[in-house]
Amino acid sequence: MSRDGERVIELINELGSRVGNVLSDMVPPAAQVHLLNAQCELITALMLIYENRVAPEPATRRARRATTRRRSTRRDTKINID
Repeated sequence: MSRDGERVIELINELGSRVGNVLSDMVPPAAQVHLLNAQCELITALMLIYENRVAPEPATRRARRATTRRRSTRRDTKINID
């Protein structure tokens, strides 16, 4: 992970702890646990998005498969309606 990524994590954790300290008097303990879990999931999602955007593109791409023709069956034919 790059140094920028580490700084982003530190910043998000600092903001989360400050908001947590402010809300601790107003929010019940069960809700605090729920909010802490949501915060962890949000941080994980943000880091995955960040890493996906800054990751270098792979040098080789997967080769495309040759397109194959589908065998036609009786069900594939049109039905004449009188």
